[in-house]
Amino acid sequence: MIIIGLDPSLSCTGWGIVAKSGSRLSHIANGQVKTDPKAPLAERLVVLDRELTDVLLHYRPESAAVEEVFVNKNAQSTLKLGQARGVCLLALARAGLPVAEYATRLVKKAIVGTGGAEKTQVQAMLGVLLPGVKLAGADAADALAVAITHAHLNRG
Repeated sequence: MIIIGLDPSLSCTGWGIVAKSGSRLSHIANGQVKTDPKAPLAERLVVLDRELTDVLLHYRPESAAVEEVFVNKNAQSTLKLGQARGVCLLALARAGLPVAEYATRLVKKAIVGTGGAEKTQVQAMLGVLLPGVKLAGADAADALAVAITHAHLNRG
């Protein structure tokens, strides 16, 4: 089964794709969709949708997982994150994929063993779980962690 994980953000959405065969995982690809912070919001959302759609068409995942929203102290940031997350969910649903959602703490616990793990610990474990992986950036690493969490927890 090919699984895509997404770490939504308006500025830089991470994506990671893994293949699961039995209990074995292998890395397929990872990357980031960056939008121009000076561009109008609607244009940024279109870029996010278009680039995610290209990834979905190229890799043809069979299942998807998205990191859940956490609430920022800044309401404007939370709203923008929610809009980017909506575009991510729409792109996945339009591709006909079943979509699971996981809290950040659950992802960290699934990868490192503790929900309070630091990003550096998550990235180090990705190197163990997916030997030789070259990470496109921190957001791509988070997305791969979401995909791996789904691979471990998804029973369907």
